[in-house]
Amino acid sequence: MASAAAAAAQCFSSYSSSPAAWALRQRGGSGARVLQLSLRRSFCVSAAAGGFDNQNREYVIVGGGNAAGYAARTFVEHGMADGRLCIVSKEPVPPYERPALTKGYLFPPEKKPARLPGFHTCVGSGGQRQTAEWYKENGIEVLYEDPVVAFDGKTQTLKTSSGKILKYGSLIISTGCEASRLPEKIGGKLPGVHYIRDVADADSLVSSLGSAKKVLIIGGGYIGMEVAAAACGWNLDTTIVFPEDHVMPRLFTPSLAKKYEDLYQQNGVKFIKGALIDKLEAGSDGRVSSAVLKDGSVVEADTVIVGIGAKPVVGPFEAVGVNPKVGGIEVDSLFRTSVPGIFAIGDVAAFPLKMYNRIARVEHVDHARKSAHHCVETLLTSQTKAYDYLPYFYSRVFEYEGSSRKVWWQFYGDNVGETVEVGNFDPKIATFWIDSDSRLKGVFLESGTSEEFSLLPQLARSQPIVDKSKLQSATSVEDALEIARSSLQSGASV
Repeated sequence: MASAAAAAAQCFSSYSSSPAAWALRQRGGSGARVLQLSLRRSFCVSAAAGGFDNQNREYVIVGGGNAAGYAARTFVEHGMADGRLCIVSKEPVPPYERPALTKGYLFPPEKKPARLPGFHTCVGSGGQRQTAEWYKENGIEVLYEDPVVAFDGKTQTLKTSSGKILKYGSLIISTGCEASRLPEKIGGKLPGVHYIRDVADADSLVSSLGSAKKVLIIGGGYIGMEVAAAACGWNLDTTIVFPEDHVMPRLFTPSLAKKYEDLYQQNGVKFIKGALIDKLEAGSDGRVSSAVLKDGSVVEADTVIVGIGAKPVVGPFEAVGVNPKVGGIEVDSLFRTSVPGIFAIGDVAAFPLKMYNRIARVEHVDHARKSAHHCVETLLTSQTKAYDYLPYFYSRVFEYEGSSRKVWWQFYGDNVGETVEVGNFDPKIATFWIDSDSRLKGVFLESGTSEEFSLLPQLARSQPIVDKSKLQSATSVEDALEIARSSLQSGASV
């Protein structure tokens, strides 16, 4: 097919990222400005007239992460995958449940670490394990290790890194995010410095952990906390450094954060708060050996994990419309972009968060799964129901064999307003966010039962009026949840 594609010239467009190339447009109804590329330069690649390198052309998904796997399942459920669907991925394996990479995948060999094919989508939601054979059996064409590098919306064609020319009828952009990295000039690419976004990254880190003595984790968010918990399973000298006053600053209150910091310290983890990295230094072998902080202090480390956030992978689709505030490709409530026939899902999508009336981009597996399903339902049926997502976050750590305390928390809603904390973290603790109108906006629970966890989304979506004084006087987490449950039954919700 590739040789046939060399018979004739097909021009593609690449888009300049210079400031002069950007024009602003307003997206009706959202109030958010979208960056639209107005200038482009063209280059030509070879393609036979009508001859393309993908057999399945009706639907093409670009990206091979969580959202792609769940989108594929929905296509199969509708009987619209066989001979119709093509997935183009930079990964060497089919889509998998990415959260495992900072949790079970990092366990030591003797503590039963997670490994593929065990966590291919869609096992994370109780679905079928979609191995490479599953895609073949369902007639889905998957192009591995060949990311898309250019696209032409006018001819509905794509170019991959290997030079393949692909045709699409409808296009779903599912490119996700990439890890934010430290600059190379300050040691961001030294051997022993790790970032985690895919299985290859996790394999490299596991190899380092096997011979590590001192581990430094940069960043006190999700990645930092989960990797630190895994490092404890290896009995390694572990330090977390971050610029904020406490861990998980985007979600945790200072009081809640202290409970978790104390637990980590009991497991031997050290914290350096309010600190910034000046540079990473290499030893005589060229491998990272220490980190120099802005205040001049030095932290020794032979393995460094950088968890300082992620950024959406919008290239080469910038011209479809990028939201300047939250990043990502802007879509409507049905995941349609500004270009007919092109959709975006998962981490890369900037979508209307209906219940809070704002444009958001959510980097979480729950949204990846649900946005994929909603988008494909829209594409294949007459569905016009707006996506109405309830923000949800969770973490499960210290779950390896021999751990003295397993941690599993869930949060639903919006962490705005005053907070009421109930419980002593032995093992339960709950935090409620209440706005000035006494409405419950968000709720956090550690170590809940399945019934208690199932109550959280009901509370966060209904936003009932609650009696703050009653919550404050609750003698246990169970009592506080019952008070919140009774507020649902009163009918005083939005």
